[in-house]
Amino acid sequence: MLRLPELREHQRLLVKQLLVKRLDPDAPVPERAHPGDAGLDLRSAIDVEVKPGERALVATGIAIAIPEGHAGLVLPRSGLASRHGLTMANAPGLIDAGYRGEVICAVVNLDRDSAVMIRRGDRIAQLVLITIPDVEPAVVDELPPTSRGDGGFGSTGNG
Repeated sequence: MLRLPELREHQRLLVKQLLVKRLDPDAPVPERAHPGDAGLDLRSAIDVEVKPGERALVATGIAIAIPEGHAGLVLPRSGLASRHGLTMANAPGLIDAGYRGEVICAVVNLDRDSAVMIRRGDRIAQLVLITIPDVEPAVVDELPPTSRGDGGFGSTGNG
């Protein structure tokens, strides 16, 4: 059985690093708001007004190296979406492990009346890292049966 110091060292060895390059010297490094949070907050490197119904590309001022075998999902922040209608235009945004360019968040303002002002340093999205299984497509004549079958949109309920 591992003792506490050995367990902590074991856990430390299992943690993968997310390498971050500051393209803007003052850009904050993504961080969790609370210990154990799934998402790392991404912050804006620019000031931009997003008018009702408009989209904008918001620079973060950073580039990242996602570990091999993983991908990054850029997700909306629930507070911005529920209070201001600001969400990701391509939710979730996908960052592949091989991408080394700037992390840019494609936002859209779904509010019909009010513009959303994004200021430099504002938390605008969250980055969640996921493990990607190593799969190869295989063409078959028949797929294995399931209880759902080919039921699609709306097939499991009343709406």
